[in-house]
Amino acid sequence: MKTAFKLIFWIFVGAFLGVLFSSIVMVLFTDVSYSEFWDNIRSVDFVNASLAALVGVGAFILSIVILVPVHEAGHLVCGLLSGYRFVSFRIFNFTFIKVDGRLRVKRFAVAGTGGQCLLAPPDMPVEDIPAAWYNAGGVLFNLIMLIVVAPFLLMDLHPLLVEALAIFCITDLLLILMNGIPLKLGGIGNDAYNMIYMDRNIRSKRAVMVQLSSNALIQEGTRPKDMPEKWFCQEGDVDYKNPLEVSVPLMRASRLIDEMKFEDAYQELDELYRHKADIISLYVNEIACELAFCAMATGRQERAVELLDKKLRKYIDDYCRVMSSKQRVLCAVALYIDGDRDKAQAIYDALYAGREDYLLQGEVKSDLAIMRKILG
Repeated sequence: MKTAFKLIFWIFVGAFLGVLFSSIVMVLFTDVSYSEFWDNIRSVDFVNASLAALVGVGAFILSIVILVPVHEAGHLVCGLLSGYRFVSFRIFNFTFIKVDGRLRVKRFAVAGTGGQCLLAPPDMPVEDIPAAWYNAGGVLFNLIMLIVVAPFLLMDLHPLLVEALAIFCITDLLLILMNGIPLKLGGIGNDAYNMIYMDRNIRSKRAVMVQLSSNALIQEGTRPKDMPEKWFCQEGDVDYKNPLEVSVPLMRASRLIDEMKFEDAYQELDELYRHKADIISLYVNEIACELAFCAMATGRQERAVELLDKKLRKYIDDYCRVMSSKQRVLCAVALYIDGDRDKAQAIYDALYAGREDYLLQGEVKSDLAIMRKILG
């Protein structure tokens, strides 16, 4: 939505500049005088023009609100038809998750995403797991929506309704192109890119399936240390520019932290952090958070202070309400850097009291156990 509002702002800026430059061009290259041009502009009905502008803005926002769930529903339906199992379905900050056979709603967010459909892959060899329809489902449903709505533009409707439908179709088309043309956005591959890349790169496909499988178990309450160790083994060098491959050593480090092997986790994370120039910013922030925690847990307080700069602290504050791991980091900061044991204990107590509100229940169990360990 922030992106949408920024876009709307620049649309208005562009409209203003367009009128300004067109007036200059009309005066310089036609027989129309400057006063005549503005007389024509002023003759436009202000009420109707304002109403059309408001309808346009409202239609764009409503289009996003409708089309994002449609896109994620496409992933859900096509994934389920491909043999995947439902894990969670997120629209903006609201996540639907199945707990004890019943759907519950929890709050969770990932920077740069408006929604996310997560399913658990079928139990079969990685090379045999279908991935095409899961990735293509979002674009397919957006395309179906465009085919359904576009014919209404040919009907004799009120001009404002035609305007709203046109904006809806244009927005849908943009989403189709953004997800259907293979490209990277902010260093992260879109649906089409991932579909093609996983077909060509078995390491990346394996990394995605490990992510999906571990995510399903974490949301169901399984701690990382209780997952199969072989999931987090990776042969050969890591392509740090590929977020799919980077996820594996990052998950391996999380498992080491859950096993309370803080020194081993520190070394793993430190190696990742040395390649931060090649890693997407979201992962860099996660690596820095866990590296800072391991630095504190292994007596490297100066390194932790260096990592916990203003930018990283803001990232921690932004996510501490939806990710218990950030509460663990704050607990360690209070204990090891601030020397305030009472504050650290209060952070633990607050997390324990609100543990059911978090989406990643396996992570909550892990973080509470680690916090009890460092608090003694």
